[in-house]
Amino acid sequence: MSKQKEAIIRVLRETSSHPSAEWIYEQVRKDVPNIGLATVYRNLRLLNEAGEVSEIRTSGDGTRFDYNTRTHYHFHCDRCGRILDLDEPIDTTIEARIARRTGLRVTRHHLELGGVCLDCQKLETHTGACV
Repeated sequence: MSKQKEAIIRVLRETSSHPSAEWIYEQVRKDVPNIGLATVYRNLRLLNEAGEVSEIRTSGDGTRFDYNTRTHYHFHCDRCGRILDLDEPIDTTIEARIARRTGLRVTRHHLELGGVCLDCQKLETHTGACV
């Protein structure tokens, strides 16, 4: 494993923020100053293909990355853009239900809930206005 790939994995392992490739690049540059953004993108693609990280395509916010590769749901804050893991049971019946009803071969599903996170709600309460 290359020094660049190790640094990318370390950055992802140490955050729960579901960062963008650009954010990962800025963090990795602290340890590997000569790394290029294209190298970060290439390694993220390879790590995703190998199942070592997950790529999250969010509604309107681009692609983010997650070290947690277990199947799980996400919450995307409409205000600050934060993505949170949800500790909710996976609906294992939805794929079979939809396949039975439509004839489609469903092999996976992705669920992203949206709204306002607790931190942004607290900000609203303290300032008396929406952010």
